[in-house]
Amino acid sequence: MHILDKAIAASAAAYHQTRRAKARAKASDLGDQCPWLRDVVHQHEQIEEAFAALKATRDARSRRQAERHLAILLLGHALAEEAVLYPAMAESRQKAHAVAAYASQSRFKIALASLATTEPLSAAYEADLAALEDAVGWHVLDEEGSWYPALARTGDAAVQARLSGRYTDEFERYAGPEAVDAC
Repeated sequence: MHILDKAIAASAAAYHQTRRAKARAKASDLGDQCPWLRDVVHQHEQIEEAFAALKATRDARSRRQAERHLAILLLGHALAEEAVLYPAMAESRQKAHAVAAYASQSRFKIALASLATTEPLSAAYEADLAALEDAVGWHVLDEEGSWYPALARTGDAAVQARLSGRYTDEFERYAGPEAVDAC
């Protein structure tokens, strides 16, 4: 990579981090009045922490354990979104966003399955993990930056309460009550 390419990549990464921080702050503020959005943001933070813990592992056994933890969080979160939030987005004039979100989640599930069959200490694993983390980061930016704030502003309090209850139920169904208690 040439020095100019490195500078461009560093600038793009910094810009992406700034956008993500602003989107997170916006979604967190809305989450004060919207329990499902508060839970989503917290789960996004847990997923980011799980990526960091996975990357910090140094042996194959620890890596597989951290990978399973990430998979439970990421899949539980994805399934709850797919069952509750994406249909609500489609009903609230965000059909294209919902379709894009479903497609992203499918790619994440395939990437997780690929990680599970890749030598955990290999360069290929590191590259696949970095690509998955980057893709999840962009997906989170879309959700926190525009899709979910728009959904949080639709419907009345009863609609939002229904989304919150259903979202929690779906996450718990996959990830278990311990994961919900941690949120």
